[in-house]
Amino acid sequence: MNEADEEGKLLKFHDMGLDDRLQKAIAKLGWSKPTLIQERAIPLSLEGKDILARARTGSGKTAAFAIPVIQKILDSKQHAKEQSVKALVITPSKELCSQAYKNVIDLTSSCSREVKCVDISGQVALDAQRPLLMEKPDIVIGTPSRILAHIQAKNLYLKESLDMVVIDEADLVFSFGYEADIKTLLSHLPKIYQAFLMSATLSEDVRTLKKLVLHNPVILKLEESQLPETNQLTQYHIKCEEEDKFVLVYTLLKLRLIRGKSIIFVNSVDRCYRLKLFLEQFGIPSCALNSELPVNSRCHIVNQFNEGLYDIIIASDETALETPTETKDEKTKQKKVRKKDKEYGVSRGIDFQNVSNVINFDFPANVDAYIHRVGRTARADNQGTALSFISVKEMPLLEHCEEELADSHPEGETLFKPFQFRMEEIEGFRYRAKDAMRAVTKVAVREARLKEIKSEILNSQKLKSYFEDNPRDLQLLRHDKSLHTVKTQQHLKNVPDYLVPPTLRHMKSGGRRARTNKQFHKGPTRGEMKYKKRKADPLKSFEYAGLLKKKKKK
Repeated sequence: MNEADEEGKLLKFHDMGLDDRLQKAIAKLGWSKPTLIQERAIPLSLEGKDILARARTGSGKTAAFAIPVIQKILDSKQHAKEQSVKALVITPSKELCSQAYKNVIDLTSSCSREVKCVDISGQVALDAQRPLLMEKPDIVIGTPSRILAHIQAKNLYLKESLDMVVIDEADLVFSFGYEADIKTLLSHLPKIYQAFLMSATLSEDVRTLKKLVLHNPVILKLEESQLPETNQLTQYHIKCEEEDKFVLVYTLLKLRLIRGKSIIFVNSVDRCYRLKLFLEQFGIPSCALNSELPVNSRCHIVNQFNEGLYDIIIASDETALETPTETKDEKTKQKKVRKKDKEYGVSRGIDFQNVSNVINFDFPANVDAYIHRVGRTARADNQGTALSFISVKEMPLLEHCEEELADSHPEGETLFKPFQFRMEEIEGFRYRAKDAMRAVTKVAVREARLKEIKSEILNSQKLKSYFEDNPRDLQLLRHDKSLHTVKTQQHLKNVPDYLVPPTLRHMKSGGRRARTNKQFHKGPTRGEMKYKKRKADPLKSFEYAGLLKKKKKK
């Protein structure tokens, strides 16, 4: 086992000996230079070495394995006598499978006839995917249980042809309950193959996987902080009570004091729909992302968000995994709970693009969850902001998080900057927020959950064949529509000038008074995209506005 040398010449993509077709696809994606993990991993992979790579979320790990896999397949095509499965990509969730598949398709855009790839993670019958596997695609992507099911159904045979195995987000594979599946799956693979393990952390589970899968690997343990640099990611916190959280999020969004695309994290599905129904009453569209929705709908929501069709996703960052030590009574209780997808994990790995802000409406229960939530923004070279609402009960979580992440920011600086403004400035919004909250009852939340699940299932099943024939119509399917389980009051959708504090009135207009809320939520304009690229902090404007009078007095 050897450690990769951190020093040496900085490589560019054209220095790596990549196929012209692959370089053309990389240029088309706008990647001017490799990230640190790509620069280290790709040359070693092309030499045939096994790789164990640890790099933080958003560092480009997917391309770090996808590029050498495609390159090696293109090389093998020159002397191959027959078509066969050459690479197996294993990820712990359906969303990550979909994401890896999209990345491979993008990277093979100039050689799609030579390199075929299929994603078999979808919730369809095994027989429906059998024809795809009978064509022996070069790359097969799936979850461990799905791949094993196809092998046992004799739809997939890998003993002779397989050259490469990739396990992405390796630290999640065992925690998602795949340990037995992985061990069985490995018995169906050839004895010799090149392996890649990509992970955000080097946990005990990853070390166990390393022993099972890797042979004398190169370990790429990149010396970088768990979070992006402070000049790329700005982290704020606001100390507020439970009721204040709703007032704050309403004010920030309605007055457009938070600009760009935002992900709002909560800790449960109920909170997800409670917040969605609350915002709905003020005419603020948002879509909910949770484990109860069909996987096709979840992937479609993420794709449309990435394409700019809407600006706000409310994500329930929760897991619904059974532990091996559960008692019968606990299992009986769980039967009463609505069915959730065990392969769901929204804060991990999913590639949300151009996210300007992550808002922790509920602070996460542990440091890892915070890192992965915040990792949805400030990806690659983009700027990002993380804003956490902290109640008295959540203060110990914040303090623990700051202690654990002390090494990730310069000495003498606080990790979480106080988001300073006077709550009394937005007192005028409080009574409106209370009116809206009274309407969001438990019954309304339950009905909203059921209504959206039924709607998404109908869209997913009944319209599947229609959308296959009419792909353009699929783009018109929106997930941020009002659920109408709460009676809305039209006057709440408008903000009269007398409610807006003097220090924020210029922010409300900002030279953009002509733009309506409806226009704002159609997605970022060219001007807004340039705004994001200027490395501006979307929240600074509000911070400074709130402190304007205080600074003048000083």
